[in-house]
Amino acid sequence: MTAAASPGPLLVDVAATELTDLDRELLADPGVGGAILFSRNYDDADQLSALTAAMREVRPGLLIVADYEGGRVQRFRDGFTPIPSMRALGRLYTQDAPAARQAAAELAWLMASELAAVGVDMPLAPVLDLDYGASAVIGSRAFASDVDQVSELGGRFAAALVAAGSAATAKHFPGHGFVAADSHAELPTDDRDYPAIAADMAVYRPLIANGLASVMMAHVRYPSVDERPASLSPIWIEDILRGELGFHGCVFCDDLSMGGAAALGDYTRRTRLALAAGCDYLPVCNDRQAALAALAALEGVEDRGADRRARLVQAIGHRDQRALDRESLRQDPRWQSAAALAERLAAHDRAAS
Repeated sequence: MTAAASPGPLLVDVAATELTDLDRELLADPGVGGAILFSRNYDDADQLSALTAAMREVRPGLLIVADYEGGRVQRFRDGFTPIPSMRALGRLYTQDAPAARQAAAELAWLMASELAAVGVDMPLAPVLDLDYGASAVIGSRAFASDVDQVSELGGRFAAALVAAGSAATAKHFPGHGFVAADSHAELPTDDRDYPAIAADMAVYRPLIANGLASVMMAHVRYPSVDERPASLSPIWIEDILRGELGFHGCVFCDDLSMGGAAALGDYTRRTRLALAAGCDYLPVCNDRQAALAALAALEGVEDRGADRRARLVQAIGHRDQRALDRESLRQDPRWQSAAALAERLAAHDRAAS
């Protein structure tokens, strides 16, 4: 791969709460364009700030993200406001739709602001999957089962992330909620015909029309469209997402170390299939040897040129260099109000679960 003037496509993780020499070597590789943080990378907010600063000393301009949605997917706890599950917003919507719309915006602003204060650019959120009651791995991560409700709440959430200096990554395209199998462990198959799947995709249309920055693909196979999983399918990415829906942003593959991708072969094959399909970022997490194999797979692969570079820069460019430090943020009346709202919704969420 020609390193040229663009960040590489790999999104990698680091081992612990401080950088090791091996971490530094990996982050410095031109094939790497971003890093993702997990619970194991977190002791407290000061430590996390030091870690992200150290990462950018190695690689200035590095995109740093967290798989951070609220509910059970919140990687940093102590010192951060607990964010309720997105299902809590869906429940609120059925009682008071205007309050739910406002709450979605405030929770997204809160999430983005707290992450920015420790040097994390963006959460990988929101989840736009419809809750069919079939998928335990999605479940409470989804806002609701209704297309219009998910579009409305997801759109408010995405817009508030951008307003807070972050960016939204809607997931998992075209929809993961119908299948019971967990793509972390295996490759799920959704046997519905294309018109049925199109209902799941419909939630993306208004967000795309409003300039959605990035989308994460599903490790799900939809044989009525393509035998390959959507995450590794040029039909789903180039023909449908970009062509039919008119999406011009950044495409994240889901983690190539997941079981849903393993069905397609070794890391060399997975990496090259993802790039050929049109993915801009390729996460390879929780397996250092896999990340090294993915880097090796980039050798001899041509950079896809200006379009990919522009999309990568677009996602990175949402960073807000004016983010408040943690102490200033906590003095902000909006933070105090949003944190109190999150606490109330989280309590209702626990009582209803």
